[in-house]
Amino acid sequence: MKLHADSPNALTITAIGDGWVAVNGQRHFSSLVLGADGSVRPWEVSRLEELTAHHFAGLAAEGEATPELVLLGSGRKLRFVSPALLRPLIERRIGVETMDTAAACRTFNILAGEGRRVTAALLLDA
Repeated sequence: MKLHADSPNALTITAIGDGWVAVNGQRHFSSLVLGADGSVRPWEVSRLEELTAHHFAGLAAEGEATPELVLLGSGRKLRFVSPALLRPLIERRIGVETMDTAAACRTFNILAGEGRRVTAALLLDA
């Protein structure tokens, strides 16, 4: 699926396919985090069942660009994590929305294009 950006200068997810996501035209084949600070980094988890509170604590610690919202892309299907795992985000008053990864990519593009401080944590399953 090809995605288009409203703002050409923003970090943008330009396409998504089975087991990959393209960010600003560059394909990534493993789970990744698109930071509110404009960073793209690997996320050291490959399956939803591997997630711990530590993974979410890392999303909350973004330095100067603390996100106002974290989008969790749960893979091909919409699946939810235990609310206890989200505690590091909730304690910092950071919103969390869970959706399948394709929906998280589309939502990220819209919110980032509006200049919102959004982080996307995307699980990629083949």
